[in-house]
Amino acid sequence: MRLASLFSGGKDSAFSMYAMLQSGYEVPYLVSISPLSGMSWIFHVPNIGNVPAMAEAMDRQHIAGSTDGTEEGDMAGLRAALSGLDIDGVVVGAVWSDYQWDRVNRVCGELGLTVFSPMWRKDQSMMLREIVSSGIRAVVIGYYAEGFGPEWLGREIDEEAIRDLEALNRKHGVSVIGEGGEYETLVTDSPMHAYPLEIAETNAAVGRSSGTLNVIKLVKGSREHIP
Repeated sequence: MRLASLFSGGKDSAFSMYAMLQSGYEVPYLVSISPLSGMSWIFHVPNIGNVPAMAEAMDRQHIAGSTDGTEEGDMAGLRAALSGLDIDGVVVGAVWSDYQWDRVNRVCGELGLTVFSPMWRKDQSMMLREIVSSGIRAVVIGYYAEGFGPEWLGREIDEEAIRDLEALNRKHGVSVIGEGGEYETLVTDSPMHAYPLEIAETNAAVGRSSGTLNVIKLVKGSREHIP
């Protein structure tokens, strides 16, 4: 079967795609939906403009859609992006969001496509450790919950970060995997990448309990420099 990956550039969509490839599926397309208003009800949007560079690094075709930022606009944008693709289904990185799951399934049902969500309802700490052990390298590019601080921006998700996230979960109730939007990530390398990406230029916007690392430029990297 041929699938399209609903791809935000973060760890969850990357791992879900990887899991389906490991199961023998083809995933030739990365689909991203960009909001014209800067907001979206269904899709994760921080640094969504970097997906074309990420698709190139993974030798996948990028399919771009757009939305006016409303719920119906999100669904219409997804419907338009998927229509006409030579695929049998869509893989998504949803873990616990019934809202996202319902809307994506509704659109795919209309198009006769099967939805695959290999992370759905799995233990969050277990899944985060599987992401790290798979070889996916992701850094935090946004946090939006109590307990985080500027030191998290640009931090790689590794075992130490997972332990810190578990501590934040115990103290503040944040989702360890960030499913509630507590934090967002950007993938710089994975077993699917022909070459890694390096963050070459950024600017940061930091508030009391929120911060976003705007990635202005990604460049081709080398694994010789990766520890």
